[in-house]
Amino acid sequence: MRKIDKIILHCSATREGRNYSVDTIRKWHVEGRGWSDIGYHYIIHLNGEIEEGRPLRRSGAHTKGLNKNSIGICYIGGVEATRNKKGKWTAKDTRTEEQIASLNYFICNLMDEYPEATLHGHNEFAAKACPSFDVQEEYKDIIEYYGR
Repeated sequence: MRKIDKIILHCSATREGRNYSVDTIRKWHVEGRGWSDIGYHYIIHLNGEIEEGRPLRRSGAHTKGLNKNSIGICYIGGVEATRNKKGKWTAKDTRTEEQIASLNYFICNLMDEYPEATLHGHNEFAAKACPSFDVQEEYKDIIEYYGR
């Protein structure tokens, strides 16, 4: 089993209110990027359903340089429903109440299961907005509770 020392949160960078299947994201990663599988270990759907992506026994493909010892969790969403005046997508925390509840529950379970794991947002390791919110601020109570 891989030694897990980081749990890294991501967004799918997809439009607010639109759900996407694990198979669709897998297709983007395999056909679009040439990867062997979906990059994330878990996907959190708009309704809060948690679905497995890449098997946990395999390293992910979600955070360059940190995949070997991390778990990648991706919530569906992360950008506004329409493009801005410049035609670009604007990052936005689009998590539904169900996604927020699922993430809270799931993060605590993973922190229990992996006692050395710390919690992070993708944007802590890359010049990206992903996951479109500040993980350290959002989950400060959980991080403090686990002392990590």
